[in-house]
Amino acid sequence: MKKYAGKDGSGRSAMKFVILMGVVSLFADMTHEGARSVTGPFMALLGANATIVGIVAGFGELAGYVLRLPAGYISDRTRGYWTITILGYVINMLAVPLLALAGRWETAALLIVAERIGKGIRNPVRDAMLSHATVEVGRGWGFGLHEAMDQIGAMLGPLIVATVLYFKGTYQTGFAFLLIPAILTIGVLLTARFIYPHPRDLESTAPHLETEGLPRVFWLYLMAMALNAAGFADFPLIGYHFQKTATVSTDWIPIFYSVAMGVDAVAALIFGRLFDRKGLQILIISVLISAFFAPLVFLGGFYGSLAGMALWGIGMGAQESIMRAAVATMVSADKRGTAYGLFNTGYGIFWFIGSALMGFLYDFSISSLIAFSMATQLASVPLVLLVKGRSRIE
Repeated sequence: MKKYAGKDGSGRSAMKFVILMGVVSLFADMTHEGARSVTGPFMALLGANATIVGIVAGFGELAGYVLRLPAGYISDRTRGYWTITILGYVINMLAVPLLALAGRWETAALLIVAERIGKGIRNPVRDAMLSHATVEVGRGWGFGLHEAMDQIGAMLGPLIVATVLYFKGTYQTGFAFLLIPAILTIGVLLTARFIYPHPRDLESTAPHLETEGLPRVFWLYLMAMALNAAGFADFPLIGYHFQKTATVSTDWIPIFYSVAMGVDAVAALIFGRLFDRKGLQILIISVLISAFFAPLVFLGGFYGSLAGMALWGIGMGAQESIMRAAVATMVSADKRGTAYGLFNTGYGIFWFIGSALMGFLYDFSISSLIAFSMATQLASVPLVLLVKGRSRIE
């Protein structure tokens, strides 16, 4: 097989791949996170209630996460990593500008779910490809850098929508503007495919983790992160709360989301680097910090809610960097597509259950919502400690 660099240049070539895929994610998140910053208020405007918003958001995550298992498994069996990744990105990117044509909440709901499905198809395969490069630059740092670039886009996208709303544009106009980064996403992705047709060649020394299936520590880790997912409120519900209570004005809702994405980017870099040095104990610290976003977001005023969104961003940054990096250290190279797909499927099922339940609880008792959110996130800590004790990640 063709190698992209000699021994001395393998790290540079790997870093270039991480950065190039980071640019893809930057434009992609600019597109779909720009839309997600207002999908809650947009669906409310079209007549949906909090339960519907919570179920649609959760079901979108569920559908996307469930499809990650077959996508990852097929990629391992066929080695068609790029084909599956490109398909996912195309679906993911097309769904967002089409929201500009939605006139009913049912139509918007279908497109929101389609966007999540596209993301679900491409994510485990993309992460498997990234895992081959991150072994050369540091697992935590590689995934953290990718997540930081990802979240720069997630920060800029909501600002684009906020600017449109500031100048008295509609939600539909904002969705239409997001067609530009959607096209750029596909363009850069095809460039990456041309330059790096075989990303697996970036991993010169793949670890041999011999096992009939996936190791026990992987399943324990999945249980821990599933609990964390169940207690992590999706932003459409948070945005719905901001609009319903007028805690945050309509123009400021996407800005709050943008702030959270900015914190996410910084947290991913910091926690990713610390993970390479300190291991899974950094994940525990991040959970203990982010678990307190719920009371601030759902009970706080303007500034309390802003602080809550910062904690929410810390949790997202840690999840998207440390969680992905840890999986790569537990599973051999030829099973990573399957492992990422399975991990994300379980994660998504619990995300859906948690999102739907929190949407239901919101309509009846915000205090119960907060208690559920905090309890389930903190319940993941003892399991992470067990993983730490059994894993080779110190």
